[in-house]
Amino acid sequence: MSGSTRTPTVLGLCSFTHDSAAALISGGSLTGMAEEERLSGVKHTRDYPAVAVRWLLNDAAISAADVDIVAYNFDRNRYLGGIAGSVPYLLSPVTRSRALPRAASFAVVHQRFRGRMQKLREAFPNARVLGTVHHKAHGLYAYAASGFDEAAVLVVDSLGETCTTSIAAASRIGDRVRYRAAETISDPASLGYAYGAVTGHLGWRRGDEEGTVMALAALGDPARFRDLLAQAIPLTWTGFALDPSLLPLRVLRSGWPRVTPAFTAATCPARDPAEEITQVHADLAAALQERTEQVIAHLARRARSITGAKRLCVAGGVAMNCVGIGKVIGDVLFEEVYVPPAPGDSGTAIGAALAAYRDATGVLAGGPAGSCYLGPSYPSFIPEAPPGMSARQVTQPARFLAAQLAEGKIAGLFQGRLEAGPRALGNRSILASPLVPDVAARLNAAVKFREPFRPFAPVVLADRAADYFDLAQPSPFMSVAVPVTGLAQDTIPAVVHANGTARVQTLDPEHNPFLADVIGCFLALTGIPVLINTSLNVKGKPISGTPLMALECLAASGLDGLMLDGGWWVSK
Repeated sequence: MSGSTRTPTVLGLCSFTHDSAAALISGGSLTGMAEEERLSGVKHTRDYPAVAVRWLLNDAAISAADVDIVAYNFDRNRYLGGIAGSVPYLLSPVTRSRALPRAASFAVVHQRFRGRMQKLREAFPNARVLGTVHHKAHGLYAYAASGFDEAAVLVVDSLGETCTTSIAAASRIGDRVRYRAAETISDPASLGYAYGAVTGHLGWRRGDEEGTVMALAALGDPARFRDLLAQAIPLTWTGFALDPSLLPLRVLRSGWPRVTPAFTAATCPARDPAEEITQVHADLAAALQERTEQVIAHLARRARSITGAKRLCVAGGVAMNCVGIGKVIGDVLFEEVYVPPAPGDSGTAIGAALAAYRDATGVLAGGPAGSCYLGPSYPSFIPEAPPGMSARQVTQPARFLAAQLAEGKIAGLFQGRLEAGPRALGNRSILASPLVPDVAARLNAAVKFREPFRPFAPVVLADRAADYFDLAQPSPFMSVAVPVTGLAQDTIPAVVHANGTARVQTLDPEHNPFLADVIGCFLALTGIPVLINTSLNVKGKPISGTPLMALECLAASGLDGLMLDGGWWVSK
């Protein structure tokens, strides 16, 4: 900072692994965050987030030379524990064959880290480049976004350096925050690894399609494989473990199977993605989901016990298991449970920036509390209609869009700043009426091109949510699956999953005025304050972060039209 008293400019990065993203703190506040896939079109990209960084710097009217600190979302030295920690596995015949390859894989990651940091130093010549403990990045972001004064923080993911699960206690006095790690669980005990392993065995992409397995679980009977999953993921006093005879020791390289022949023999052969989904697949998914919910609930109880906090923040990839989060809320252990809009690794770009800023200044940067619309916007974009389509500017666009939906049209909505996190929350969404017969089937088959059992989430005006959903707390980021009421079953069955739940988004008008206007107009036309809200993309593609990506989605799918900023309506 060249001896000045100005606050540091901090760039937080998630890069080189998966779900690359960048976040910027400038002038003491979070100015923005963007996930690279939404701008580059490459889903789950691991590349350096060049487009996201360029947008952040331009938006703040600064250059790379003005960045004081680059905060990366992993800490290099923590990987050393994975090397030494692999040695004891030489003693067991079950793990012996993987012990040395595991140690070598951690050594490779540790060594590769040096080159990655050098690239960042070259890109930001005046900045200090700092590593951040991965779970601290997850947890600090979740806590800062919650706005709570005091909370327990539970982070559950696949792997952060060598840690897979952590519990922390967080509190604030004014703008100063105390964040204290209370307990950790190290690899190979990893709930994210286990869920991903079974996801891959069932024929879906690990690290991408775990949500499909969660949806399939509602169609299965967990009793068939209940004992097996309890053996594979046993509970311990402080958490859980994995049985390496079923879920083998992790090696950080591709080509190492994540389930054993014994697991396959006890369940089913690995499913090819093109293979028919049968009852055995649904039953295995159901047992996995049930055990995951039990482990998450057990960890939440542990967090309550060792911190004494009345509120809980949950982050990490496993926090996207909205059914599991719903069970934690249903246990009524905490007055409130908060999952941030970006609980996965992309959110650690914000968390790393917050941690570095706090270390440099002693205070927490402003901006993250309650924020989800953090990415680029395109208010002056004027669309050119793709071939075979028309574009026109409409007056009263909220009323117009509501009328289209009430008539049974399925429409994309592209407006305002890009959302952070995996859920479309009304700025990069596909909207539909829940009253149209077979609308879910049409959305899956002709718009999203995905499995027919996949459910669709509702968005509801917050002051009417209790009429349709059994909510114990607000759900602004679609983070929790909750039971539906009889009224919802009778009037809007399209948003009700096979297990009688819905992953609901509750909407306060001040958080998204345009979407609230659309729902209000739809209510006036139909008597229903609920719309289907799913992400503006098709299967295998990221959410459309740019207008051109949105137009491509319109052209390539069964969407009837697309509403863009300024009332531009593009239709087929």
